[in-house]
Amino acid sequence: MVRRIKQCSPDNGMKIEKTIIAQDERHYLAWPDLIQTRTGRLLCVFSSCTHHCDRSSTQIMVCFSDDEGASWSKPLGASEPCGLAATGYYYNNATLSQLADGRIALAYDRIDGKDEDRAPTYIMLTFSQDDGASWSSPVATPAVGIVPDRLQETAGGRWFLACHRYNEATGKLVQRLWFSDDRGVNWQGPVIVAASPELNLCEGSLLEVSPGTLVCWMRENSFTGLPCYRSISTDDGRSWSEPMPFPLPACHRPKAGFLADGRIAITYRFFPGGHTYPQNTFLALTDRASALEPDYRFCRTRILLLDHDIAARSDTGYTGWCQLADGSLFIANYIKDTFPQAWIRGYRVTLEEPLPE
Repeated sequence: MVRRIKQCSPDNGMKIEKTIIAQDERHYLAWPDLIQTRTGRLLCVFSSCTHHCDRSSTQIMVCFSDDEGASWSKPLGASEPCGLAATGYYYNNATLSQLADGRIALAYDRIDGKDEDRAPTYIMLTFSQDDGASWSSPVATPAVGIVPDRLQETAGGRWFLACHRYNEATGKLVQRLWFSDDRGVNWQGPVIVAASPELNLCEGSLLEVSPGTLVCWMRENSFTGLPCYRSISTDDGRSWSEPMPFPLPACHRPKAGFLADGRIAITYRFFPGGHTYPQNTFLALTDRASALEPDYRFCRTRILLLDHDIAARSDTGYTGWCQLADGSLFIANYIKDTFPQAWIRGYRVTLEEPLPE
């Protein structure tokens, strides 16, 4: 189905063109991720469910675009339909990545029960060898937790699966990872990426900033508007620093990656806390030096407004993105806006303002 891009005027140092990736009046579509494959195809994955607060039925869906986001295919099921009403378990969040061998990896969490903090949870992996047209049978990994990061493959070939889990002993969320040096045959872990008796650290986004050095940006889940936190590993993910704040205020679900010019882009939900709903989605620009700088005062960011949800009970801000050949970014986000259900919106963003020195 063709979805025409709407031209928007330049704003906040960006030119933004918006389009519809997927809408469905029957289902709540949310929590997308997006990549561009080696063929140039854009793949977008998201969850289709009854509602954010009702997982009676769920399914992981994928749609694609072969014209850089101008039009999108009909969503196709990448998992079987399930849900608490029919199967007693549901699928939650999904992420995409392309591996060195060309396969597309799809990671998603299965939650066996209503209480995601205490129910048994599994991170599932499935693969596509035909640009997302079909998927292998899902395999449960040793990773235990929810909201997985993308299956990350480093320059040295190590695989990482990161997710978070509630710690009964501390009453806080803990970010952890598992790693494999034989392409998923055997896994080691869990490795604690970040844990704190004062902080709820979750929804991590890993980025290899140089060979063997990784940064994990995380959401702090107290709903009090605390900034993003990050931990750093200099030994290829085996051990991690204490969590440190990073100047992304009220950051939920960061999604980090490199731009072609060497800058780092991070998309995220802005959630200031209090009696409110998540209303804004931001795009931030930073650099390697800031990513590794332990002192918050010397970290640089440029924060740009991507979108604002006008719904009375707004719900937005989980994102995935890639950089296209012309240097523009294509971003997938979910939003309610004026539609009866949450839906998946696409943004083609041209950056018109460099990060200042």
